[in-house]
Amino acid sequence: MVAEETRTKVLEVNDLSISYGPKTAMSGLSLDVYENEIFGIIGPANSGKTSFLRAINRMDVFDTQMKVDGSLKFMGTEVSSWRNDYALRRQIGVVFPLPVGLPMSIYDNVAFAAKLRGVKKKSALDEVVERCLTRAALWDEVKDRLDSLGSQLSGGQQQRLTIARALSQEPTLLMLDEFSIAVDPVTTMRIEDVLKELKKEMTILLVTNLVQQAERLADRTALFLNGSLIEIGETEQLFEGVTQDQRTKDYLEGRFG
Repeated sequence: MVAEETRTKVLEVNDLSISYGPKTAMSGLSLDVYENEIFGIIGPANSGKTSFLRAINRMDVFDTQMKVDGSLKFMGTEVSSWRNDYALRRQIGVVFPLPVGLPMSIYDNVAFAAKLRGVKKKSALDEVVERCLTRAALWDEVKDRLDSLGSQLSGGQQQRLTIARALSQEPTLLMLDEFSIAVDPVTTMRIEDVLKELKKEMTILLVTNLVQQAERLADRTALFLNGSLIEIGETEQLFEGVTQDQRTKDYLEGRFG
C-alpha cells in the first residue's frame, strides 16, 4: 500500500462530536480517509456509525436537533463552510440501509444526476444508465422495462437502483450504510466485486454490521463503540488478531455486538 503521507486525504476528521439534543452520538472522533481506498467502519448498533455519515453529508442542515462540533474536512475544505450544499452532495454518493427511490422511472432515477450535470444527449444518458445499472448488478433484470416506475421493483432491486443512482453522480466519495440488508447473498457478492473495481475511481466508506464483509472489502477498518473510535488498522492485520485494543478482538470474534 502507498504510504499514507503521500496520498490525498478525502476526509480529515479532528475531534468531531455529534449530538442530538442532550444525547451524544459521537465524541472525540479523529481519523483520515484516503483516496482510492475502501475504508470500513464496524461496530454494534448505536455506536455512531450512521451519525458520522450524516455529518459528512451535512444532514444537520435538515435536522434541528443534530449538532456537529469539531473539524470535518472533505477534499481539504471544512464541510460546514461549503457555500453550496448541492455542490458538496453531488461529490458524495450515499446508499442507506433501505432503498429510497425517486418517484420516476427506472431510467430517470439513474439519469437524473447526469441531467443535473448538464448531460442532454440521449445517447450519452443511455450510456450512463446502462453503465451504472450494470455496475449495480441490475441491468439484465430491468433493461427491457426502463420506463417502468422504480417503485415497482422488488426491495432488493430498489436497493440496487439506489446504488446505480449514487454511482451516476460520479462521486469522489461513495458512502454505503448497510447496503446489503435488503439484497440477497448472491447479488451482494456481485456488488462487492464491483466495489473492489470502483475504488480505482473513487473512495468508498463502508459501514457494515457484517464483519466478514469488512474483511472481504476494506483496506482499513475502524471499530466504533458507544460513540467513540476504538481502533483503526489494516483490515488483514485486525482479522489476524494484531490489535491494540482487546475490545476489537472481542468484537471481531463475536463476543459482543
